[in-house]
Amino acid sequence: MNRTTIAFCLGAAALAIILGALGFQYIGGIPPCEMCHWQRWPHIAAAAVGLGGSFLIRMGLVERRADRVIAWLAAILIATSGVIGVYHAGVEWHFWPGPQACTGPAFHYTGGALDLNAPVVMCDVAAWRLFGLSLAGYNALLSFAIAGCGMFLLTRRRRTV
Repeated sequence: MNRTTIAFCLGAAALAIILGALGFQYIGGIPPCEMCHWQRWPHIAAAAVGLGGSFLIRMGLVERRADRVIAWLAAILIATSGVIGVYHAGVEWHFWPGPQACTGPAFHYTGGALDLNAPVVMCDVAAWRLFGLSLAGYNALLSFAIAGCGMFLLTRRRRTV
């Protein structure tokens, strides 16, 4: 498999993860917290780099030798989302403290005309779990698996026949 194809596959996988997260949000009714958004940004960047970069190479607008950098960057961005997912899952399990903006006791405003008591999605409370893992945990597992496969394919030596 050539590096342009690897970059494309990494970008497509990152896009699939983003679409899955949006599906949980808009179809499943599970609103994201602040740290959930943090995990989405590297996937969005990886999708743009992987899909956009491979498209530009195939159109001849970018030199083919840039495929290595594009593929590695997409893999690193996906792995970055996995690292954030591990941090978020640890916050949900209370292994370590999370950001004060979205963890701990919820803030309730009791004065004035504004209704500031809209539900706040807390980062230290998992909105959904399957087999004990939250969406942050599944994002970490998927991200590391996808990035690992991409990195493995990028580092293996090509056989000449």
